Amino acid sequence: MNTRIYKQIIFSGCIILMLGSCKKYLDINENPNAALQPPINGLLANVTNSSAINVWRIADWTSYYTQYLASPSAASTIDTYDDVNASGAWNGCYNVMTDLYDMRRFAVEKGLNAYIGVADILTAQQLNMITNIWGDVPYGDAFLGVENINPKFEDQHALYDTCLKLLDDGITALQQPDADGELDVNSDFIHAGDAGAWIKTAHALKARMLNQISKTADYNADAVLSELAQAYTGNADDAQVTAFDGSNPWEVEASNNAKLLLDGWLSAYFINATNGTTYGVFDPRLPNITAPTKFGDYRGTINGAGVNGAGSHGDPTDPQECYLTVGKWYSSDNSPLLIITYAECKFMEAEAQFRKGNKDDAYNAYIDGIKAHMQKMGIADTAIQRYTTDPAVAVGAENLTLQRIMEEKYVAMFLSPVTWDDMRRTDYNYKDFMLPKNAVLSTFIRRLNYPADEISTNGENVPNVQMTDHLWWDQ
Repeated sequence: MNTRIYKQIIFSGCIILMLGSCKKYLDINENPNAALQPPINGLLANVTNSSAINVWRIADWTSYYTQYLASPSAASTIDTYDDVNASGAWNGCYNVMTDLYDMRRFAVEKGLNAYIGVADILTAQQLNMITNIWGDVPYGDAFLGVENINPKFEDQHALYDTCLKLLDDGITALQQPDADGELDVNSDFIHAGDAGAWIKTAHALKARMLNQISKTADYNADAVLSELAQAYTGNADDAQVTAFDGSNPWEVEASNNAKLLLDGWLSAYFINATNGTTYGVFDPRLPNITAPTKFGDYRGTINGAGVNGAGSHGDPTDPQECYLTVGKWYSSDNSPLLIITYAECKFMEAEAQFRKGNKDDAYNAYIDGIKAHMQKMGIADTAIQRYTTDPAVAVGAENLTLQRIMEEKYVAMFLSPVTWDDMRRTDYNYKDFMLPKNAVLSTFIRRLNYPADEISTNGENVPNVQMTDHLWWDQ
């Protein structure tokens, strides 16, 4: 049987078995014949799959702020820094963290260290992701159900420290002798039960978090490099999901375009960064992301202006501008949803070495990051060689700048919410990056307002914020 299909069957079965765990504390009536606990492997299947789905949920908002995507409609809310309701992303993350809380509790009861470790690592990843979007969020008493239906919001800086501790605890648990071989291979959609792979991912996530605070006095390039030395050594180590109960969500957006339900149009900024307009070199990854326009070239949609700059809806059957296309690397049914990758690690290494003043090491990591991402996408070796030796890219160690590192990282992190973290901590210092047309803010957006669902159910605890407020690490 096809492995991917088998995994989907296992996943679907596990989800059916454990559906009762989600929101279970809200159930008033108990069925005495029902299982008191969901099977732990069902929880593992859910949390490993849904954690990746939540990266997409968050990225489906942030990709407009980083100008990977653009709305085909002029002055669209998401495109122009207007208030948005990201309740789906918020709820998705809390649903997963609730199941991670349960999985850890059951694992502690059963003495299953590998499950404890995975729960800690994914909780840290999800919690850090949402604090980078909203700042202060509920955590410590957020999973008590009816015991506390109005959890307080906790300080974002303190939660950052909590995430680092969770990653350390997860590593410790997975290093226990009994952890090796304990995880169910068919229920772990990220690392197929490999405890060692999870340890590498924890170190990679720690490096990301330590790199994230580059604007603060606590930034330590050596600490970033130390974590990277214990993280990934190649693309095969990447934390990603390729089996879904349905379709890859980016493929769904591409399919929507094919059905004239417009979604996933590509920003002019991203297209210009890859078609030779901005940097004078054509990126061979672009044809693996989208199809040419009716004119045989690659054109994007200006954020806030709408397709063709006039607010008219584009027609994917007669495309004048590019969009996510069915069957491309990011938008096929079996395309991976990426959580953290070797390519990202190489760019973090390049940045840390650059900040230390080690330009030769920074340059080597910069080139390695480009190559790693291109190899992952299946770009031909000749095309990789041509791109990485072009003078626009092969600037040499002495001419390397942090801006150039981040610009190449931008392309390699296509559709990742981490890019919004990068843009904020570098104050949007990317060549030709500008405010969207019709922006309702006079400066770049720094955070999201809290979602409507949380305001309606826990309004007394929701902080009063503005979308121009800087998070603690973005001062």
